[in-house]
Amino acid sequence: MATRTVCRVLPRRFASAAAVVRPLTAEVRSQRNAVFSREQARQRALYPRIEKIEVSMQGPGLDGTLLIMNRGMSTPLSCARHLTEHHVTNSALALVDGEPWPLHQPLTRSCSLTLLTFKSSDPTLVNQAYWRSCATLLGQVLETAFKDNFTVDLLSVPEVPVTSGAFCCDVVLDPQLDSWTPSEETLRSLTRAALQLIHKDLAWEPLEVTPSVALEVFSHSRCKQEEVEEKAAQNPKGTVTLYRCGDHVLLSAGPLVARTGLCSQYEVMAIHNLGQGPWGLHRRVQGLSLPLQLKGHHTVWRKLRQRAEKLVEVQRLEEATPPTPPPESTPPPESTPPDSTPPPTSQ
Repeated sequence: MATRTVCRVLPRRFASAAAVVRPLTAEVRSQRNAVFSREQARQRALYPRIEKIEVSMQGPGLDGTLLIMNRGMSTPLSCARHLTEHHVTNSALALVDGEPWPLHQPLTRSCSLTLLTFKSSDPTLVNQAYWRSCATLLGQVLETAFKDNFTVDLLSVPEVPVTSGAFCCDVVLDPQLDSWTPSEETLRSLTRAALQLIHKDLAWEPLEVTPSVALEVFSHSRCKQEEVEEKAAQNPKGTVTLYRCGDHVLLSAGPLVARTGLCSQYEVMAIHNLGQGPWGLHRRVQGLSLPLQLKGHHTVWRKLRQRAEKLVEVQRLEEATPPTPPPESTPPPESTPPDSTPPPTSQ
């Protein structure tokens, strides 16, 4: 009896100690927000006095429009507010001197500016940003979908094209949930949580930071720290871009659209097991969405749903990149006979 009692008490003590050591999700979010806000304030303080820049607007009906804005303070969204309500509500992304630029990222130089919508002549960049944004929104939902005594580690968001049929968010749940099988009600519950964030119309605030700041933000997540180091190594500037949506801070491989309210139809479609990985049992959560400006008929949406339920295969880098062929062996240069040209004779 004594042995049984000890065996029952000890696991409880160890479990409670582990719960004390591991911070709650709310505490982790608070810490990440504090670091984000501190760095954001530091960067804004780099512009102590107002300096003017010239922003040349490009696009239908805007060519030749010149705006005088504030360096380090004005954003593409600030420029849109000087135009029409249509530009404010429909713009999703911007091009600054041809470079993709989030709507909430401050302008730091005189430049040309193009506001992009989902109905632009070439919506490729907007579609990519939208798909990426939908996946990060799904990650935000997953992080708070479970009770505090279950850990949720968000892995890097797979960069999949819109033509893949679904956006994806890879996640590792608490080992206690390895045998858990999500039900249809689970998917509906996740969908409802995402729709609540969409209804709040939250902004995705970008912040370009050094790896040391990003590592502090994700100090409680070893997998995110590795992702920070990897993305910083891939960036010629050696920086990474964080985003904040509400109280959720995330790491993104590319620009996101301006706000959650640009999403319209949104549904979580499937949760697939990918097998054991370096961080535990990897799962791929998939969803489907259409933006506010593009509504789909219910028959079309039904077909898209069927496609989005199927597992999206993501090629690893070594599989996606064909091996470099070995260099062809070049024959050694032929020996050239000594120069037989006689030296010039003096006149």
